[in-house]
Amino acid sequence: MNALNSIESASPKAPQAVVNPMQISVHFMGRTITLHAEQITLLEGDGNYTYVYTCAGTRYLICKTLKSLACKLDDNFIRVHKSFLVNSNYVIGCAHDGRALKMRCGNKAVVSRRKTKEIISIFGERTQRISA
Repeated sequence: MNALNSIESASPKAPQAVVNPMQISVHFMGRTITLHAEQITLLEGDGNYTYVYTCAGTRYLICKTLKSLACKLDDNFIRVHKSFLVNSNYVIGCAHDGRALKMRCGNKAVVSRRKTKEIISIFGERTQRISA
């Protein structure tokens, strides 16, 4: 067993790639674009694919699940529905008694019934109610 440990410690290890957990790489038009967390307003899951919406108004399609992308983002991102993950910095209001969130970029994110009370407690004081 000691011989095995000495072999493992003597063998050179492959260099580890340093990945910033606050960014997502997107393949678009033959190029790879790096999106930082502060550029992302909303993520919408659709099966094994996720649409990423940015503050510039563009929408990118990624072939990763919403759950795998949620692990890479910071605490500003809140899971409000099975299919939606929103950046709390871009929320400007609640609609339909907390069942939808209005984003600064003009998009809306649906809030699940089970998370309505939690979302109202988080965004209730700092946002104004918007009638749809």
